[in-house]
Amino acid sequence: MRVVHPGIRGVAPGRGAGEADPYTVSGLTGKIKDLLEGTFSFVRVEGEISNFRVPSSGHFYFTLKDESSQIRVVMFRSRNQALPFSPEDGMKVVVRAGLTVYPPRGDYQLLAEWMEPWGRGILQQRFEALKQKLQAEGLLDEKRKRPLPSLPSCVGLVTSPTGAAIRDILKVLWRRFPNLPVRFCPVRVQGEGASEEIAEALRILNEDGRAEVILVSRGGGSAEDLWAFNEEVVARAVAASGIPVVSGVGHEIDFTLCDFVADLRAPTPSAAAERAVPVKADLVRRTRILEGRLAGAALRVPARHRERLHHLAVRLRHPGRRVQEGFLRLDELSERLFAAEKRNLRGQRWRFQGVQGLFLRASPARNVREGTSRLRAARRDLERLVVQGVDRMRRRWRENSVRLESVSPLGVLSRGYSITRLLPAGAILKSAGAASAGDRVEVLLARGELECRVETVRPAGRVDP
Repeated sequence: MRVVHPGIRGVAPGRGAGEADPYTVSGLTGKIKDLLEGTFSFVRVEGEISNFRVPSSGHFYFTLKDESSQIRVVMFRSRNQALPFSPEDGMKVVVRAGLTVYPPRGDYQLLAEWMEPWGRGILQQRFEALKQKLQAEGLLDEKRKRPLPSLPSCVGLVTSPTGAAIRDILKVLWRRFPNLPVRFCPVRVQGEGASEEIAEALRILNEDGRAEVILVSRGGGSAEDLWAFNEEVVARAVAASGIPVVSGVGHEIDFTLCDFVADLRAPTPSAAAERAVPVKADLVRRTRILEGRLAGAALRVPARHRERLHHLAVRLRHPGRRVQEGFLRLDELSERLFAAEKRNLRGQRWRFQGVQGLFLRASPARNVREGTSRLRAARRDLERLVVQGVDRMRRRWRENSVRLESVSPLGVLSRGYSITRLLPAGAILKSAGAASAGDRVEVLLARGELECRVETVRPAGRVDP
């Protein structure tokens, strides 16, 4: 095959005057290749992947298409090994490539250098822009972040009611501190409207005021799945919270604006629960240690004073009045000492009773009593609802019985009407013209039946003289 190029003049057998010398296929393909590579050495193309395949060489071969066109794409192994994701059919991507021609087939194609999922670059730009904005306002400043309470009396929880995160968090909370109250605000953690629900949940928990620390959490996912926690409305709601916020979103490698604004960032939801609540058993153990130290000190101090008193008494000589004054001074100091020790012991006892009261208020027995009271109230409500439901069904049954009686054929017959059926088929007669003289008919009355024979047929509208 030879192709004629119109720019070369000359005359040869079999062609007209003024026709150019022809290109070879290879020559024309080379010209096109040089033209494309020189003009489109760098392009960014977006489209959907189809016919994706990876042969033993490790190179990527696929087609990039949209609604009306498609183009072949090649990405060599040396380039595709650096991709942070795995391409697949149906995925929408943005390809950075040069345009070239594959001479053996004469096909033009893209030689890809880089590829990323469509939209990820846009999301990253939005993330960085909003992060800089919040940084300029001081919302990411470490100085504004507050310490968490050492022993929160109640924990607020903002997460999905159906995800794995809530199960992990509750498991950790109740393992570390059994019977700890949790104020749970269920929200969607991805999709349209999720960020507004998260911000609203933070507002509700702050208005409620019972929680002393709030956990904002969700499990891992893609950047798109976690995007609700990068929205400005969530970041500002976290910053505006009057209660310290712990952010446990995604996995350890995931970072969101919620993490940067929160008072504490945890790598996972479970870690957020661990950092918000101490271990109750450790507190009990520490309290007992302090109690033992206090009791020991209360015994050792008087003993030391008695020992010192004994040494002074041994060293003391009795020159009459000076000895008496010494005894008086000694009695005074002893009384002051024991009074001070008594006040000290009383104060320590009050503090111990206060700590003991905290543990008694968290007692399972108290929770059982409260649960029993709620169960009794629920049982009374259930009995009342059952009685009301039975009454409503009884009234409805009576009303339906009256309605059924009003439309019953037997009710019509009891008022003097009858139903006539043509025998032997039993078809109901609606018109005199449907029967003939001599036919047998059956007349149904309110009580009983009559079997008759037709003597005369008078059609509708006819009146005998």
